[in-house]
Amino acid sequence: MEKYAWKAIVLDGKLEEYTRRHNEIWPEMVEVLKAAGICNYTIWNVGNELFGYYECEKGAEFAAKVQAESPVVDKWNEYMKDVMVMEMDPVTGAQPKLVKVFELD
Repeated sequence: MEKYAWKAIVLDGKLEEYTRRHNEIWPEMVEVLKAAGICNYTIWNVGNELFGYYECEKGAEFAAKVQAESPVVDKWNEYMKDVMVMEMDPVTGAQPKLVKVFELD
């Protein structure tokens, strides 16, 4: 299973709203993530920084492709842009993948 990690910034004073929106994630967004083979998805924060991690049952390339082609993901990204800043990869349309430098099994 391929692992994927990303980072972003929550706008000042918006962490509570960011958290609320994720606590009320749209069922259709969950469906897209599952169709993309995404599982074990977790997001953490420290200050205004976000760190996301998920595993890709069908590979990160497949997960990125499904998300990039989804109008639901486009709608979600539009919905979230007033509470966060996230750089998107122009090729995949997904969050740029962080490079793993260490892993302890």
